[in-house]
Amino acid sequence: MPTTAAVVPKPATQDELYQQVAKLDAEMFAAFNAHDADKLMSYFAPNVEFYHDKGGLSNFAQTKEGFARLFAQSPDITRTLVPGTLEVYAVKDYGAMHIATQRFCHVENGRDDCGNSKFVMVWQQQGDSWKITRVVSYDH
Repeated sequence: MPTTAAVVPKPATQDELYQQVAKLDAEMFAAFNAHDADKLMSYFAPNVEFYHDKGGLSNFAQTKEGFARLFAQSPDITRTLVPGTLEVYAVKDYGAMHIATQRFCHVENGRDDCGNSKFVMVWQQQGDSWKITRVVSYDH
């Protein structure tokens, strides 16, 4: 007697998850490099907690204000992902951890001023939507 099995979505493979998070990183920081604070903030959950080693803890509104202030103070600031540093780990029944080193550059006194920092972002997946719920940004 045949039985019908419930259709259970197949979990993403590590490679698929890595590609998804790499895509999110590229899209999110394209918005950063365009200085589009509204688009950038669309990647963050309303209840985000952003921990910054120099700036402390920020909520969604404070994070948005911080990006707007940064873009006003450094109109040429850009961010790049340091090649070879991206790590992605699944978080069971939640989403993914996104760990990497990033490089920020802006012109100061006519010269490029660049520095690296590290981060961990926790992404929550809800259906096809991914939102950042936690950020730890450090080693500035």
